Amino acid sequence: MLRVLTSALSLTRPWRPPGSRSSASDGTARDPEIQVRALEGPDKGIAEIIMNRPRARNALGNVFVSELLEALAQLREDQQVRVLLFRSGVKGVFCAGADLKEREQMNEAEVGACVQRLRGLMNEIAAFPAPTIAAMDGTALGGGLELALACDLRVAASSAVMGLIETTRGLLPGAGGTQRLPRCLGVALAKELIFTGRRLSGVQAQALGLVNHAVTQNEEGNAAYHRARELAQEILPQAPIAVRLGKVAIDRGMEVDIASGMAIEGICYAQNIPTQDRLEGMAAFREKRPPRFVGK
Repeated sequence: MLRVLTSALSLTRPWRPPGSRSSASDGTARDPEIQVRALEGPDKGIAEIIMNRPRARNALGNVFVSELLEALAQLREDQQVRVLLFRSGVKGVFCAGADLKEREQMNEAEVGACVQRLRGLMNEIAAFPAPTIAAMDGTALGGGLELALACDLRVAASSAVMGLIETTRGLLPGAGGTQRLPRCLGVALAKELIFTGRRLSGVQAQALGLVNHAVTQNEEGNAAYHRARELAQEILPQAPIAVRLGKVAIDRGMEVDIASGMAIEGICYAQNIPTQDRLEGMAAFREKRPPRFVGK
């Protein structure tokens, strides 16, 4: 168990992005579908994954998924990343879900492999060591909502539309939605939403507890992004190792009975005891000053 929890926090080769960049590495001239941006100044420590596939409404196609997996692999090795935001570069849409045009050209074996790959992508997002926030400024349907559910926190524009609509297409959620939605809303309500394929507004989603915050959309169409960034700014000053270990304790603890969950919490707590940040927190409390956490 200790080895598993330690590996979840292992970050070895820092990645230093030159501001905004594509995650693509094949040297082709096509526009990147995934961009990575590291914020600077007072927002240093916040990284953004920007989904930018406008013609397909950010549908989860093969190239899109490959670039997103590459971006996650790079970012998870950077200890400077304290919060990761997922947002759209396409106005009015977060992610339209699976690319059904691509999938229509696949045989049954290829469809199975594609769904398995999507499930792996959502697991990678869920297992990201730092807190993740989905900024949902537009439509998030099917796999798009599953992507948001894989994040730790969700912020939506009140006008955003979301739902696990797979049953309306002769499908069922296949990228973790049948597991993550019940953990978010409870079994009966999750069944109702999946069985009916119902679409919710951001306001309705907040009332149910599906999103943490719902905000009125602005003229620029990025109100959820701004609220998500404010939320990230609240996380930034906190001790990063303690935050990451807290995430591990919650996520691992939810998978087991309460006694095992308490044991996991104890292991995480023990790992935090020797950190410099814990000592700094105690010193700051004693000296009545704000702590200066460095992530060590």
